[in-house]
Amino acid sequence: MSDRPIAAIILAAGKGTRMKSSLHKVLHQVAGRPMIEHLLASVETLGPQKLVTIVGESREQLEERLGGRVDFAVQEPQLGTGHAVQQAQKALAGFEGDVLVLYGDVPFVKAGTMQTMIDRLRAVDSPAAVVLGFEPDDPLRYGRVIAQQGRILKMVEYKDASEDERACTLCNSGLLAARSEDLFALLDRVRNENAQGEYYLPDIVNIAIADGHNCAVVSCDNADEVAGINSRAELAAAEAQWQALRREEVMAEGVTLRAPDTVFFSYDTDLASDVVVEPNVVFGPGVSVASGATIRAFSHLEGATVGEGAEVGPYARLRPGAVLEKGSKVGNFVEIKKATLGEGAKANHLTYLGDATVGAGANIGAGTITCNYDGYFKHQTTIGPRAFIGSNSALIAPVSIGADAIVAAGSAVTRDVADGELRMVRADQLVKPGWADRFHDTMKRKKAEKKK
Repeated sequence: MSDRPIAAIILAAGKGTRMKSSLHKVLHQVAGRPMIEHLLASVETLGPQKLVTIVGESREQLEERLGGRVDFAVQEPQLGTGHAVQQAQKALAGFEGDVLVLYGDVPFVKAGTMQTMIDRLRAVDSPAAVVLGFEPDDPLRYGRVIAQQGRILKMVEYKDASEDERACTLCNSGLLAARSEDLFALLDRVRNENAQGEYYLPDIVNIAIADGHNCAVVSCDNADEVAGINSRAELAAAEAQWQALRREEVMAEGVTLRAPDTVFFSYDTDLASDVVVEPNVVFGPGVSVASGATIRAFSHLEGATVGEGAEVGPYARLRPGAVLEKGSKVGNFVEIKKATLGEGAKANHLTYLGDATVGAGANIGAGTITCNYDGYFKHQTTIGPRAFIGSNSALIAPVSIGADAIVAAGSAVTRDVADGELRMVRADQLVKPGWADRFHDTMKRKKAEKKK
């Protein structure tokens, strides 16, 4: 039994009307990642042989995002969850294994929970179906699982439940596992004789029980794991839930957060131990920070690599492709994009470095920019080790500044600077003694005459 392959059916055909968005509901992001991608990341750890996503309205968005990774089946019209799962039958033709039914708007189900469902399905008593149950603080709107010692007696939707059944606090998450040879045979027997006139997936459990088969329920420890996201408010709540959990995790891993509630992570943020993060820092996707680095307040990092002992901010922005090597420093109001700051190099204030390589120990003065874009193409700037770039300089790419070279403050450099060279690009200063005094006298006189 343990060698049987696994398939997953992900329901994502809902219209998501409460989200009030042109973007498909399951593509709305939590921690910088579409909610369906969170779910896929978990289920993929089980090594499924088949993944089928049930789509409906705006399906072209899902096909564009997930094309090549999953099979698609269209549910049109939408006649309930049982009808939705039934649409995967063609995509799973010839598949003989265990099937998980999941929901694209329930993104935080853990791989371990899915595996528990599969393990229970493969137990010696061979239940026909395994339902994932949970006990929420407010169970009113959920279908109930009426069970004794893990064996299901009855599944009932809330709208169809009696008062005694509604008093049961074990609720149906909607997630289910069944053997492929049982799932579709049971679905063929589901009817829509209920308050909603829909074909309910849980009815396969009742049908199997009526046939004399055993069906089982397993419970997840945390109701948040099976929380669905159907509105902007629920999306915000899911983000807050995810961020709170991640903050606890990184602190447990040895990261210092000065004001945890003000720091926001992405799904793939990677912080080593002994990293210090000050208040109001945002990590976009693709950031890794090595041990001993400090991220100062009000900084934003995305697609960046921060080396050991490096320092970022305050008020710094690292964009995709930014690399800070060991002991380098980016100060306040510095922006770096697709550029490498070498070991011990510094850009302390008011600087933009784009499409650039800065050598070890170089110093970039305040107000320096690399002029990397000519309106059509991006060009590279190379700054050698220990070079000194004076304040308010413009390095007009493509250009190379040699090792130990000095660029004088206020220079606009258009040609390469050799190793050890001083480059000063300034207009001659024009001095006119007494000119300012005469100007002020003239303007004051004109102002006085205008008031008369």
